[in-house]
Amino acid sequence: MTSPRTADDVTVVVMSRDRRDELLTTLPRHEAPVVLVDNASADGTADAVRAALPQVTVVALDGNVGSYARTIGVERAGTEFVAFADDDSWWAPGDLARAAEVMRAHPRLAVLNARILVGPEERLDPLCAELAASPLGTPDDLPGPALLGFVACAVMVRREAFLQVGGFDRVVRFPGEEERLALDLAAAGWGMAYVDAVTVHHHPSPRRSAPEHRRSAIWRSRLLTALMRHPAPEVARVVVQALRTGGAERRGLLRALPDVPAALRERKPVPAGVRDQLRVLEATP
Repeated sequence: MTSPRTADDVTVVVMSRDRRDELLTTLPRHEAPVVLVDNASADGTADAVRAALPQVTVVALDGNVGSYARTIGVERAGTEFVAFADDDSWWAPGDLARAAEVMRAHPRLAVLNARILVGPEERLDPLCAELAASPLGTPDDLPGPALLGFVACAVMVRREAFLQVGGFDRVVRFPGEEERLALDLAAAGWGMAYVDAVTVHHHPSPRRSAPEHRRSAIWRSRLLTALMRHPAPEVARVVVQALRTGGAERRGLLRALPDVPAALRERKPVPAGVRDQLRVLEATP
């Protein structure tokens, strides 16, 4: 399960909830030590993985903390780099080692977003075309197009940078957790880049949330992130847009309300330079 090229400097962190069968298939594919953080599954995930894959470090949580589970996993990992995977994704053979080599060669790089191939037919995830065409260009000290966001299940992070800005938090949770972390990394001077020379395979689990439920959850995260990191006019714009868009979006605002006080306690608007990058992205069709 481990590879000599990656075992010394990469750990794979997987967060999951109630996906026992998928994990028993995907976890053996990882070519590095694995930390599985289980978000209080009710299907016996932790015990099943411990029995079938004793080499996997299992951290079984008492409650569902969403993407903060990844932060717990990164804290447990002792390696310079951490690759994230979901219960239905894994890195292509040899690409954990390749990604680590890219990270070592680019010291400012905090997040490497890999190419994502979807399903047995290996379709390129449409988002990858957007990442590859990032209007932020390719700075000399990054290995690919610069990003101000990423796809959490398909990235390798520099542990130092990730923990420096607090990792994924307890407020935003999941989904849509990437935005706040990306903003904080950019504000701290770290770089993020898309690198299509390495690949993550994603075979979406059939047991997924209904689209409307997921959409409302994303708008919940969008509002909380705006409260934490965006200027007041942007917060107002998010609220108005949600109110005008549809029922799922409005439900997302309602779902955010219990966490608004916590978001405001963590409020720290991003600096002007990051706002300038956001304006470049917003101006791109």
